[in-house]
Amino acid sequence: MTTQLSLTSKPKRLSSSLYRHPRGRLASLLTLPMVWLVGVYILSLALMLITAFWLTDPFTSKVKPGFTLDNFIDLFTVPAYLAASGRTLGIAAAVTVICAVFSVPLAIFMAKIAPIWLRSVLAVAVTLPLWAGYLVKILSVRIVFSDGGFFNWLFGPLGVQSPGYGVTVTIITLVYLWFPYMAIPVYVAVAQIPANLFDASSDLGARGLRTIRTVVLPLLKPALIAGSIFTFSLSLGDYIAAKFVGGSTQMIGTIIAQNINLNPPVAAAFSVVPIVIVLVYLLAVRRTGALENL
Repeated sequence: MTTQLSLTSKPKRLSSSLYRHPRGRLASLLTLPMVWLVGVYILSLALMLITAFWLTDPFTSKVKPGFTLDNFIDLFTVPAYLAASGRTLGIAAAVTVICAVFSVPLAIFMAKIAPIWLRSVLAVAVTLPLWAGYLVKILSVRIVFSDGGFFNWLFGPLGVQSPGYGVTVTIITLVYLWFPYMAIPVYVAVAQIPANLFDASSDLGARGLRTIRTVVLPLLKPALIAGSIFTFSLSLGDYIAAKFVGGSTQMIGTIIAQNINLNPPVAAAFSVVPIVIVLVYLLAVRRTGALENL
């Protein structure tokens, strides 16, 4: 009996101590997350940035600690690096725009027009890609657009051939991968729009497209920005899609993967590029004030 009382009194003493010391309670809550954030994530990024200034012996290909800006200068002077950066930025922007264009009408239909049973079916269809593995989804798209794949089987008799592995199929693959990250927040935002706003717009003589442009889109701005952060940043850092369905398409991630063993400092320097692009994008979005409503 005495042993049982001593065991139950220890948690009580601990909880009482934490209750009397708010800083200790805060420290107990934040210790493990901060160890992960600082010790693993931020420290890894810091080490990568340090490696970007190191040297690579041209004869032995061994990395030597030092300081040089040549790795960063190469990013702006090597034509292949500039082309890959521009191509990756364009692909990420195209994926984001396509996801947004498809998400808005789909979200309006699901939230305001479709019956409940169809809404559930569409919700499953939108989130279905999230149920499969990343490589499985990419390989499925590769099979669809192969020479003997589903696309040529369906559209071949009409004289339409598969575009082949390249930038177009890479964009299609990334839209397929990241579309749920745009569609879900947009759908939630549309579902929260009061129905009387649509009625009021109709009473004032606005038709469907004008209602979407003047009523819906301004209210969807925070959701579109939230979704774009995911689709843009994930597309910017992807390279496996380009490897399997991009053909000879070179993206930032592709060059990083190619140099990770041959020239780690160049790979580290190139890794800074998507980070800087995302930070610039977030700062630009922050200046619009849209992040305050997220």
